[in-house]
Amino acid sequence: MELLDKIKNKKAKIAVIGLGYVGLPLAVEKAKAGFTVIGIDRKQDRVAMVNRGENYIPDVLARELAEVVKDGKLQATQDFSVIANVDVVTICVPTPLDKNKQPDTSYIEYVVEQSVPYLHPGQLMVLESTTYPGTTEEVIQPQIEGQGFTIGQDFFLAFSPERIDPGNRKFQMKNTPKVVGGVTVSCTEVAKALYERVVDGKVFPASSPRVAEMAKLLENIFRIVNISLVNELALLCEKMKIDVWEVIEAAKTKPFGFMAFYPGPGLGGHCIPLDPFYLSWKAKEYGFTTRFIELAGQINDAMPHHVVERAMELLNEQGKPLKGSRVLLLGVAYKRDIDDLRESPALKVVRLLAEQGAVLSYHDPYIPKVDHQGLRLCSAPLTEETLAAQDLAIIMTGHTGVDYPLVVKHAPLILDTRNATKGIESSKIARLGVGTQRTQ
Repeated sequence: MELLDKIKNKKAKIAVIGLGYVGLPLAVEKAKAGFTVIGIDRKQDRVAMVNRGENYIPDVLARELAEVVKDGKLQATQDFSVIANVDVVTICVPTPLDKNKQPDTSYIEYVVEQSVPYLHPGQLMVLESTTYPGTTEEVIQPQIEGQGFTIGQDFFLAFSPERIDPGNRKFQMKNTPKVVGGVTVSCTEVAKALYERVVDGKVFPASSPRVAEMAKLLENIFRIVNISLVNELALLCEKMKIDVWEVIEAAKTKPFGFMAFYPGPGLGGHCIPLDPFYLSWKAKEYGFTTRFIELAGQINDAMPHHVVERAMELLNEQGKPLKGSRVLLLGVAYKRDIDDLRESPALKVVRLLAEQGAVLSYHDPYIPKVDHQGLRLCSAPLTEETLAAQDLAIIMTGHTGVDYPLVVKHAPLILDTRNATKGIESSKIARLGVGTQRTQ
């Protein structure tokens, strides 16, 4: 097979559609592996930055991007016509939910529609965007077959879920195993051969795109269910005056049958808050209700409200109403040490606090500005004066570079939702999952 030979010899040209948190790292890794890669993105600024060798994704090393651009292995464009000259098309576009938690596949549909006029025999198309089981075969396959191609013979189609974990320094794209599921056996074979030449991790062949699509959802459903469980236990521990963080540490000593998950102010990011609900939506087609997923969503969606309720309680103890009180949020990114605001629970807390009349400010070393639902804020410097001027500081994101001893010393009252102040004893601190009685 000519395409398989091109892949094995790294002569295949690859298009990566979507140069965001998934697409750019993938494009760089494929270029580093020796393939010639063309990135396609609708955003002109992204295209220009890539072509200048300038990085905008934290998980990509700037020097590696600059090197592959300089060597001519990676370039970017807004023009879909380049697909006529490539052998592989990889789709890495967003798959959001609408306000009713219904899957939005319009980005996938758009790029397929734009690509179809330029497809030719002997190409491989791989979808990496997380979505519901059936998307590859129900949304993409009919478009390709409508051009007269026979999948598995003169055109190859597969799904291989992205496994990007922003900020993870141990597991990145290069050393994380991949799953690939082709529409036919030959589709799987070609896709597997491609990823075996890009990643160091094992490439697991699934029997179909549906299995691969479901596997990705299972990974994130596992996380949302367990996080919701520990969040619910944190709420109970508050009432029982038990330290949930100590409970978790004690349970972690068991060397089998337990995996630690930690409570927090809610879920954020591009995967866990969204992906499980693709399956909930699809399940209804089969007359099935995914009760665990929906309950997990309800518990986690309620956590920002709980944070605001705790804030009100703590201020009330000081004889202060939330309205008019100065509240500083420490961290607004959805997880520590990254600059990603997507679905961040801090944004929900900001909105709820603003609705209650709090005077808001925030500090985040990774996010200089926030523009959310008409509220525009700039990150305040973390100084003695800033902290002392507050009525309450809420630790929303446990960035490792923040000086928490400074916070404890100068902030008059602290609500720690991430246990970032672990090991610091002060009567000023209230911790999520510990109860209203603060550390003495």
